[in-house]
Amino acid sequence: MFFQLAAAVPSSPLELVLTASAVTKAVLVVLALLSLASWAVMLSKWMIFRRVERSAAAFMKEFRAASRLDAAASLARRSQPSAHTRVLDRALQFLTETRTVSDGSGAPATLSASQVQALRLVLDAETNEERDALGTYVPFLAMVGSVSPLLGLLGTVLGVITAFLGVARGGSGNLAAVAPGVAEALIATAFALAVAIPAYFGYNIFAARLNRFDGQLEGFGSEVIALMAREGRI
Repeated sequence: MFFQLAAAVPSSPLELVLTASAVTKAVLVVLALLSLASWAVMLSKWMIFRRVERSAAAFMKEFRAASRLDAAASLARRSQPSAHTRVLDRALQFLTETRTVSDGSGAPATLSASQVQALRLVLDAETNEERDALGTYVPFLAMVGSVSPLLGLLGTVLGVITAFLGVARGGSGNLAAVAPGVAEALIATAFALAVAIPAYFGYNIFAARLNRFDGQLEGFGSEVIALMAREGRI
């Protein structure tokens, strides 16, 4: 009897998963799907951020070498479309529209203080759009990091309830009868933490990089305005 009981007790986490109840398996399946989705988001965002940051560094190096606004506009036209080129295009578009409205001539426009403030707001709006586009799916990582432990706790609680109900039906209250059910229940919590921890790390890393990119893009808008000021357009 002792050997039969020992053989029936799971000896590894994998065996605990394979012999788990339907409720525990359902929770584990949901957690596995969340884990796959979060890792897919982290991998794709890592590649996107890497490409965007390299492109931004190369563009800014050439932009700072441009001494005139026309040279910067030419640089934007021959460069691959990016957040920086779109911000610059938006500034040039605003300058063109303002010049047409103000005097209708081809002479360089001198923006008033209110127009400069309006340009700053336009560039801020464009910066926010670029930031939101780059940050797509990043909040999903925070959601996975906060929801996964709750799902694991749910699986653990339901597993413990099932274990104690099984003990009550079997009429045996010793530790050997309770331990496998409790261990099975705790598998859900362990798996949930394995899902949540990488997602939290990924969210914090990408949120920091997103904030840094937002600051760089805002600074680029200020450099565009400064270039306009040097040419006497402001």
